[in-house]
Amino acid sequence: MKLTINGQAQSRPGTCSVATLVAEIIAAQRGVAVAVNGTVVPRSTWSEVDLEDGDRIEVLTAAQGG
Repeated sequence: MKLTINGQAQSRPGTCSVATLVAEIIAAQRGVAVAVNGTVVPRSTWSEVDLEDGDRIEVLTAAQGG
């Protein structure tokens, strides 16, 4: 399966959910938001949303600053 994650093309074997992908790339998931193909995916549905070949995923983390 080919995905674009934060602008970087990646290939993954098989399928996975948003929750699985986020767990693999970010250890601390507090303050994380995910969009798939431009649509924000609510955290409560991450484990239910399966990624598909060609999906564009943006994983964003909140940063404190001023």
